[in-house]
Amino acid sequence: MRITLDLSPWVHHHAGLGRYAGELSAALMRVAPQYEYLGLYHAPRVIPIEGELRSMKTARVPLGAKPWRMSVLLAYYLRLNMDRFLPATDIFHATDHLLPPLKNARTVFTIHDLIFRFFPEYHLPLNRWFLGLMLPKFMRRADAIIAVSEHTRRDVIKRMGIPAEKIAVIYEGVHPSFRPLEDRAELERVRALYNLPARFILFFSTIEPRKNLVTLLDAYAALLACPTPPPPLVVAGRKGWLYEETLRRIRELGLTERVQLTDWIASADVPALLNLAEVFVYPSLYEGFGLPPLEAMACGAPVISSNASSLPEVIGDAGILIEPRDVGGLTQAITRVLNDNALRQELRAKGLAQARRFTWERAARETLAVYERVGERGN
Repeated sequence: MRITLDLSPWVHHHAGLGRYAGELSAALMRVAPQYEYLGLYHAPRVIPIEGELRSMKTARVPLGAKPWRMSVLLAYYLRLNMDRFLPATDIFHATDHLLPPLKNARTVFTIHDLIFRFFPEYHLPLNRWFLGLMLPKFMRRADAIIAVSEHTRRDVIKRMGIPAEKIAVIYEGVHPSFRPLEDRAELERVRALYNLPARFILFFSTIEPRKNLVTLLDAYAALLACPTPPPPLVVAGRKGWLYEETLRRIRELGLTERVQLTDWIASADVPALLNLAEVFVYPSLYEGFGLPPLEAMACGAPVISSNASSLPEVIGDAGILIEPRDVGGLTQAITRVLNDNALRQELRAKGLAQARRFTWERAARETLAVYERVGERGN
């Protein structure tokens, strides 16, 4: 069986979608090396594939993101098949919310979320237009759909009218590098590299409105009014889109000296960053899955998260869940974790146990079962 996976989000470092494409591809090659794998990506020039995927065969569509998307859109409306423009394959797995119309291959489409439907104001207009127009077409055309959470599956059934039997829920996983680290030299190397404080509260994700960082900032400002001031707040991650309001809120609250923005963190340094955190806070408004809190738990960090969308599925009872815009509840939760050592240890133990339930190897085996099922249908 020849399997093509869209590696574009991995090649272009697109946060959650990129992690999904890269980690799943690597796990598939480990779990079922008897199959032939090809990583497809779009880019005007060749981009070297690094890390675990450097041995994977690749092919390139010589287009930037917007021309490639528009080419796929036109192919649908002109009723053209794109097989002749892409390498021959038995299974094409669309990981990036983009499925070219193919006649000679069976197709699997991973739907990560429907954020553009629930929070359209947090999407760039062109992206919102494209997803609203094309996502239903992609999912109707696909032979099978993978949803990364039960919450996403329910959203797709309700909002897109896709039959439930067409959708398999396959959770994402945790890479083995996310674990408690005992190597003090490595921990101190990362602390020094990013100039991290001795103790800190951590938010780690792309900075964009959906992540609801403003609620955390308001809660942190309230903590500073307490008799015992909290440790600094470290905001780690790249600026995404529409991030200006978040940065403006830092200035309005007078937090410039207490909130540390690290910008990009090298992927190899993220496990140490999570190990160093006193508490990990993730007040996101909507997540298709929610890798950051899961990886924080795998590293032993106590997790406080919103109870929105798929996050309760991922976190279970291993973290403290609060309403996403409840500033008072978040302030209280952070105070409890910072001041109660027994609670921190309980959350740590529960988090480690919960994280062990999610592996990329399991995700790969369940994904292979989907490939084999649609492949049999094509014979």
